[in-house]
Amino acid sequence: MDLNTIERWRPARTREDLVLAPGEAFLGGGTWLYSEPQVHTTGLVDLGAMGWPSIEETPEGLRIAGTCTVAELSRIRRREGWAAHPIFFQAATALLASFKIWNMMTVGGNIARSYAAASMVSLAAALDATALVWTANGGQYTMPVAELPTGNGTSLLRRGDVLRCIDIPVHALRANTGFRKIALAEIGRSAAVLTGRVDESGTAVFTITAATARPVVLRYRALPSAAELRTDGRDADGYYTDPLGSADWRRAVSGVLLEEIRQELLPWS
Repeated sequence: MDLNTIERWRPARTREDLVLAPGEAFLGGGTWLYSEPQVHTTGLVDLGAMGWPSIEETPEGLRIAGTCTVAELSRIRRREGWAAHPIFFQAATALLASFKIWNMMTVGGNIARSYAAASMVSLAAALDATALVWTANGGQYTMPVAELPTGNGTSLLRRGDVLRCIDIPVHALRANTGFRKIALAEIGRSAAVLTGRVDESGTAVFTITAATARPVVLRYRALPSAAELRTDGRDADGYYTDPLGSADWRRAVSGVLLEEIRQELLPWS
């Protein structure tokens, strides 16, 4: 879509360049920005010029820049011991998007929009990722990505905040994972995305996204029983109704898929 209100564009090369003037908005991949009229936006600040490395290995795990594209992340090379490697491609393919969108859509943008079906939120929640946020006043803070969304399309981010990167810890990268997605249409937006993870320590983590307005993270000392997981999934908050599925249907299919994942993870418990 043409944005016919835009009067100026400028690249951001330093942190000082990230200070927004009235009417300006950040441009990452632009896949949401160009999807609908932006009648109050008169200028764009291009984050791509910051030059952040898309993917970095660190002693603590993996750092993914906010400007990393979904395509880049989907092709991430498997490292020794990364049992969780398949979940990167699985999460990327949960998006309702063409290859053209894949090559433009950014991880940071998908998380910042915080839609319930944002699969990069699903990925981050599954792997205990934390977000590093640069605030508009020059500060910064770190918090779990799973806690960043406040609803379907709302988040704790304020105007002028930038999602600099997400960090995935080593223990999550080394975990065995399971992934399930369901939608009412064969080619349709995710109505429920479920993940499970068993760490080397034996602890287990299950997440519910897309079916709930914000991520639900269920943690256990060990792989839970079928009854315990079924109860916790059923009682989770935030199941909602929209044209892509009713709350009751989302709750029911989430329970079925969580149990499928639990069964898949049994050999590693």
